[in-house]
Amino acid sequence: MGASDRLDRIRERASVADRDADEPTVLALVVTAISLLLLSPIAWVLIEASEMPTDRLVELVVSDTTTTVTLNTLVLVAAVTAMSVCIGVPLALLTVQTDLPFKRFWTVTAALPLVVPSYIGAFAFVSAFGPRGELADLLAPLGIESLPTIYGLPGAVLVLTLFTYPYVFLTTRASLISFDGTAVEAARTLNASRWDAFKRVTLPQILPGIAAGALLVALYTLSDFGTPAIMRYDVFTRMIFVEEQARNLDAAAVLSLLLLVMAMAILAVESRIGASRDGAYVSSGDRRAGEIKLGYWKLPAMGFCALIATLCLALPIGILGLWLVRSTAAAPAGFVFEAQHVTNSVTLAAGAAALCVVVALPIAYLSARGDGRLSSLPERVSYVGYAVPGVVIGLSLIYLALRFVPFLYQSLFVLVFAYVVRFLPQAVGTTESSVLQVDPSYIEAARSLGYGPITSFRKVVLPLVAPGIAAGAALVFLTTMKELPATLMLRPIGFETIVTYIWLVRGAAYQGQAAVPALILVGVSGLSMLIILRQEA
Repeated sequence: MGASDRLDRIRERASVADRDADEPTVLALVVTAISLLLLSPIAWVLIEASEMPTDRLVELVVSDTTTTVTLNTLVLVAAVTAMSVCIGVPLALLTVQTDLPFKRFWTVTAALPLVVPSYIGAFAFVSAFGPRGELADLLAPLGIESLPTIYGLPGAVLVLTLFTYPYVFLTTRASLISFDGTAVEAARTLNASRWDAFKRVTLPQILPGIAAGALLVALYTLSDFGTPAIMRYDVFTRMIFVEEQARNLDAAAVLSLLLLVMAMAILAVESRIGASRDGAYVSSGDRRAGEIKLGYWKLPAMGFCALIATLCLALPIGILGLWLVRSTAAAPAGFVFEAQHVTNSVTLAAGAAALCVVVALPIAYLSARGDGRLSSLPERVSYVGYAVPGVVIGLSLIYLALRFVPFLYQSLFVLVFAYVVRFLPQAVGTTESSVLQVDPSYIEAARSLGYGPITSFRKVVLPLVAPGIAAGAALVFLTTMKELPATLMLRPIGFETIVTYIWLVRGAAYQGQAAVPALILVGVSGLSMLIILRQEA
């Protein structure tokens, strides 16, 4: 090699080094711009609330209505979270650590309630146990003329618990599966009873898993709009929706800010638990604890599993079937279910999934490959939108569109953007996990062969992370199909989806017309459970 050739090689390496140094900067700038866009709905809450006169702000915050709604929301979140733990943890223990018959069957049935949107569950429970419901009709010949009301706090707690406890069940089950059973065996050899071994060894190890599921339940309950509205229980989401419909945007903003503070408090708790999760929630061994023999408790245990499955699956599916059988009359004009509703839902969900994939890729790549805490900051920012209730996202985007981009008001672009803000973490999480599994030396090898950064990424990284991207897209697609409050608030006039059609016909008391779209929605949502169970397998 001549001197000129060596000089060219040195210049080429220096050029590659310079480009490598510039890439993180460009990537960080792109990701920063995306993060600012994701935070824009939050900024509206702060701006709009700050523009309200102080005396009116104080009057609204300390009013009896706000105080009542605050207490209602806190009581609902606490009760649903506690009840979910009481159901989810025993089910996880039974399906992992005992000799319960048909464990695989009970595992699937315990997780399946996640495929039923809670507002459809609420419709079913009102139809079954409400005034002039199915149970009242059955008991009327026996002289029982009235039943305890299903409306209010008891009904809201019951329905939300039954359709959110699987979060606790799945995270606790994951902790138990990854838990090293040798510690329990050691405790048993020291003459500790089963209960003492569970309390002193097992419970501290799986507690972060229980808490992670409980916090998901708390966030879902805090942000849910449909179930409290159907159960006629006043919480923040329902009150914000009412104020928005009355065009009292400043009052809605203040209430959104209070709701946001609650969500941030829950996120802060989640962050602290996540920080202390090392060594507990992750696998520390591959040995399971010895299987607990249920003995005479087998039948009660199976009865408990069957009761939960009946309430969460058989009852809502049965009610939907009754609606379908009884809906013999043709739907009146304006309430006819059309294939266009399905097409609209699928188009919106596909658009949201595609955009989430595009946005999630740079965020996940920077978080996985960047140096320092700042590189993971955008990934944490993406979770802020996930914690913000859909009704707040919808309200903020109405305001932002009207004030800054009026030509986009009531456009599908704004609606899809709301979905991206809300569900982006699902795509970021799966993509980041896939990127972390790619050996960095593959990229270095591609760069040494003369490929540019984009070509190296396309030829080397993209094929390896494609399964993770596809899983994230599927989760966003299926979650978007079920989303209700933001869709109700942001959809263009005359643009109806499956969920808005169900809300429309149920509100107009044409519940028979909701049977087919609700069954379609439950069937499509069931695909998400296939993804979860496949990941577990």
